[in-house]
Parts: sequence; C-alpha cells; structure tokens
Amino acid sequence: MAAQNGKDLLIKVDLTGDGQFQTIAGLRATRVSFNAESVDVTSLESEGGWRELLSGAGVKSAAISGSGVFRDTGTDERARQIFFDGEVPDFQVIIPDFGTVEGAFQITALEYAGSHDGEATYELSLASAGALSFVAL
Repeated sequence: MAAQNGKDLLIKVDLTGDGQFQTIAGLRATRVSFNAESVDVTSLESEGGWRELLSGAGVKSAAISGSGVFRDTGTDERARQIFFDGEVPDFQVIIPDFGTVEGAFQITALEYAGSHDGEATYELSLASAGALSFVAL
C-alpha cells in the first residue's frame, strides 16, 4: 500500500436518518481505532502453562476522534444536536486504500476551543454503539 493523504480519511454522518451521508466539514486530524477484549480460559491443564484465549469471544469496539475548524453550519449543528439528544446515528468512516466502516456511533465528547488570535476549533470523540459493517475497497 502506498502512502495516503491524511485528508482522505473522512468521517461522515447521516444528517437526516435517510442513509445520505455528509462529510463532517473542517476536520484537520482524524483517528480511528478498533479494539477487541480477550477472554482468558487458561487453566491448570493449559499446555506448558501458556495462556489460552477463547476464539471469537469478547467485546469488540471502535473509537473515532477528530479535530478541526468550523467550516459548515449544517454538520456542526447536527453534531451538537446528536450529542445533546444522546442519539446514536449511523456514521461512515472512509479509510483510504482500506475500505469503509459504517454503523451507529455515539458522540462521547464534543470540545470547543479558541484563542484570541486564532480560529475557533473543535474536537469530537465517538464510540461504537452496535455492530459495524466493513466494505473493502
């Protein structure tokens, strides 16, 4: 896989619930992480005393974070409303040369900042809220 532009990693939100996704505008930095908890089934009978893990068990989760500047009133208003209403709408994450991850996420943090001689910025954190789908490119 060749090097990719960071700006091509996109977070999109379903603004109205009709399956039409719109990029959250103004993001400058984005991060996606996938996690899976393990289930330890080691016993006195485990070969050589080595740890054994139960295949296919445990909790899977994904976390998304992004930061940027305000560029679009619609996605800013929607993100803010999702947070205050506690909604879990569908999001899409486009990962260049990898694929698209889609599913319900909850906005777990929404932070605003600014300095007297700079632009207003925001940071957004999301946690998966159900099963995710993945479509490879």
